[in-house]
Amino acid sequence: MTMINLPGLRDMIEKISQERNLPKSSVQAALREALIKGYERYRRTQNIEGKNFGEDFFDNFEVELDTEEEGFRILATKTIVETVESSDHQIALKEVQEVAPEAQMGDTVVLDVTPSQREFGRMAAIQTKQVLSQKLRDQQRQMIQEEFQELEGTVLQAKVLRFERQSAILAVNSGLGKPDVEAELPKREQLPNDNYRVGSTIKVYLKKVREGPHRGPQLLVSRADAGLVVYLFANEVPEIEDEIVRIVAVAREANPPSRYVGPRTKIAVDTLERDVDPVGACIGARGSRIQVVVNELRGEKIDVIRWSPDPATYIANALSPAKVDQVLLVDPDARQAHVLVADDQLSLAIGKEGQNVRLAARLTGWKIDIKDTAKYEEVTDDPEADEDDEDEELLDEEFIEEELLEVRTEKS
Repeated sequence: MTMINLPGLRDMIEKISQERNLPKSSVQAALREALIKGYERYRRTQNIEGKNFGEDFFDNFEVELDTEEEGFRILATKTIVETVESSDHQIALKEVQEVAPEAQMGDTVVLDVTPSQREFGRMAAIQTKQVLSQKLRDQQRQMIQEEFQELEGTVLQAKVLRFERQSAILAVNSGLGKPDVEAELPKREQLPNDNYRVGSTIKVYLKKVREGPHRGPQLLVSRADAGLVVYLFANEVPEIEDEIVRIVAVAREANPPSRYVGPRTKIAVDTLERDVDPVGACIGARGSRIQVVVNELRGEKIDVIRWSPDPATYIANALSPAKVDQVLLVDPDARQAHVLVADDQLSLAIGKEGQNVRLAARLTGWKIDIKDTAKYEEVTDDPEADEDDEDEELLDEEFIEEELLEVRTEKS
């Protein structure tokens, strides 16, 4: 049988396998596909007869690798027919019966159609090399996809490798005994207080395993996702892992719109056990448990509040640490509420640049308008006031902005 020599084939497969963290079988599969493409290129350039090569024309051809002899052969599976119409896919019964008398019509035979080393040509070799590179990348993507797909939404330990533009490139491990894989931590997923140094280790949230061809690492990780906070609490609070305490909702602002406002998270917890304080369980004795989470998030402020099925109670709790006088559910269908607080609690309820009320709204799913109790009562107690006009004024965004401006002025 004819064979095209590939000196160093065994060493090449071994080297590619180690460099790309791929099993040898995957490297061999990619090489076979690449060699078939090279053979197609050779046949198209040698198409003296003017044959029409369709997309599936070479489906009955395959490559046989010989790592012992360090070479390969091209094999074609042909169907036995009476009259040959395509010599690439068919072979005459009479011709086959000369060597195998028992052959019958409709049977298939595998024939060696390997061209000579010289005929295979330089262009076919270049095509093979290009396709091999692409197939190896495809194999890597597929392997990473299979390894990490089920780990989406979990937290991994990562090591900082280098920086590309504003992204940090990390090495992560699935814990399945496989080599490390590169992951990208984009600027928008980083924490403002993080100090990334090459060689340092951090915990990251696996946000997405990218599919299809693209530039850069296939894994997208985050330090800003709320899922990281959930994991850290579940890891630190045994009652959460034992399902005695459950995390109902999380609202996180890891990268506030203003540099004058720090990162902050609100987390709502609950329990069905009467003897368990869910908030106290998350905070720990003298704040020991929550402090571990805060340290991992580089000093991020965290509010742990008690969830309640009653919207008014839940909203009041969500505005912690501000003390709420009253919550008015003005439009339950549209989930709109007015929250009345004392004058000295107004700035605390709204928060710096509106962060506290913004997070409380996200946590509860209600639109929350903070009102000064005294001013609100003055308006509602005035018998000459037109109720409809007053309602529109209270809900008007300009009115809310005036309240915020007043608070900022008082603070400065």
